[in-house]
Amino acid sequence: MKLDINGHQVEVTPALRDYAQEKIGRLSKHFDHHLDARMILSVSKLDHKAEATLHTTGKTLFADAVAPDMYAAIDLLADKLDRIVLKQKEKMTDHHRGDSQARAETFG
Repeated sequence: MKLDINGHQVEVTPALRDYAQEKIGRLSKHFDHHLDARMILSVSKLDHKAEATLHTTGKTLFADAVAPDMYAAIDLLADKLDRIVLKQKEKMTDHHRGDSQARAETFG
């Protein structure tokens, strides 16, 4: 998984970068193929905002989270992205079982 982290009016420290990579890195267990992610961390008055864009095959997923602490915002963002990725993976999964028994008897 390739993760690009940028800060807007906030310095992205190595500790913050490692924490974000650890949390967002959990998403790669849901997909076998390569994921690209771009994360922007920003501060506006008392609100800390974390937003991320994931590029998967055929789909671009976006989520953002606002919290009074940057680490809490990253946690909320990771949880939102986890739900979105699972929902997208469910949509991509083929739920058909193939030929049904009734169809096999009719044409058999």
